[in-house]
Amino acid sequence: MSDPVFLVDALPAVGAYVLDGPEGHHAADVQRLQSGETLLLADGAGGVASARVDRAERGLLHLEVLDNRTLPDPDPKLTVVQALPKGDRGERAVQMLTEIGVDEVIPWAASRSIVQWKGPRGDKARAKWEATAREASKQARRAHLAHVAELHTTKQLVQRLRSAAQVLVLHEEATLPLSKVELAATGEIALVIGPEGSISPDELAALAEFGEPVRLGDTVLRTSTAGPAALAVLQARLGRW
Repeated sequence: MSDPVFLVDALPAVGAYVLDGPEGHHAADVQRLQSGETLLLADGAGGVASARVDRAERGLLHLEVLDNRTLPDPDPKLTVVQALPKGDRGERAVQMLTEIGVDEVIPWAASRSIVQWKGPRGDKARAKWEATAREASKQARRAHLAHVAELHTTKQLVQRLRSAAQVLVLHEEATLPLSKVELAATGEIALVIGPEGSISPDELAALAEFGEPVRLGDTVLRTSTAGPAALAVLQARLGRW
């Protein structure tokens, strides 16, 4: 079994280190790591340190940091634009996307999204996505945390996507399979996933500057399933899986 990951604000140097706070509580009191067991410390930005438990106390661990290293940022960067789904499907989508390897999730207020993020309720919903991405990053033993962006309108989204190397808009009426698209070798590849009611004609027109829409297959997937499925195709085609 691979070593568990715990997040730290800054990567520690080789030598003695105390893991306390919420992560120390989780390691010592929930996972109950004991002397001699090993774990990984990560700063969420590519920095990873291997450590061994010297002594466990309530709420904290005394560690010996054995080594540390910094892993490069993934390239191409993989971004998923996720139209807001109803219920807890958004959190499930973020969890799966993070485990599969998404680098950034952009919440999108599509015109046909039933759910709306407004005021404190919207802030709370986004915070849940962020917490889900953080925990899923740890579960997947990731050195880089998945980032959840601010909510984007369609106008904001189009402006944001202009910086991407490639934008792939998934649509059920497209004829070009995602499996046949030539992928960008570097930069950012962004997948756009519409809501349950599909991307509206006006939104498709606004996104047309990024090229022909693509499809996954003959079946129509839920918005919370389409993103993870498409991301898995990209991971395989990029040779990461």
